[in-house]
Amino acid sequence: MTTVITHNRRRSRLSSLIDQPGGISTRIALKQAAENLAGLESQSLALVEETIQKLADMSPPASIDEVHDKLNEAYALSAGIIDAAGPFAREDLCRAATNLCDLLDGSPVDQMFDWRIITVHAQSFRLLLILPEEQAEARKQVLASLQEVLKAKLGA
Repeated sequence: MTTVITHNRRRSRLSSLIDQPGGISTRIALKQAAENLAGLESQSLALVEETIQKLADMSPPASIDEVHDKLNEAYALSAGIIDAAGPFAREDLCRAATNLCDLLDGSPVDQMFDWRIITVHAQSFRLLLILPEEQAEARKQVLASLQEVLKAKLGA
């Protein structure tokens, strides 16, 4: 028995507009896309705040049987922060969330997890959100501290 996979190619609306005679230029299309994206930034940051709160509200696993599910839930929330913050050049939040993902990935599911790691990351996310942009050194310090947690827990 042979399986046949059919793939329907679809063109994006943007590529259609650019390719049409009399269509828009790439420069104009990129400018419009940036303007549209900027309009979504506040909505994205609200989603980041909501996700951080969900992460902070998570309770530690009550038994070894719950560890796997709790780690997966925390991982999904952390990845959600990356998804929401990434398009808006919030590398600090993305790096912190990646750090947490790495910690969760490297944690054995047959042992209890040090839940303080989740709490520290949630607090760090909040701090990164409220720090003014000109506080670059403070942001670096927060990220360096989280990296130290990763090294201490995983030996990375």
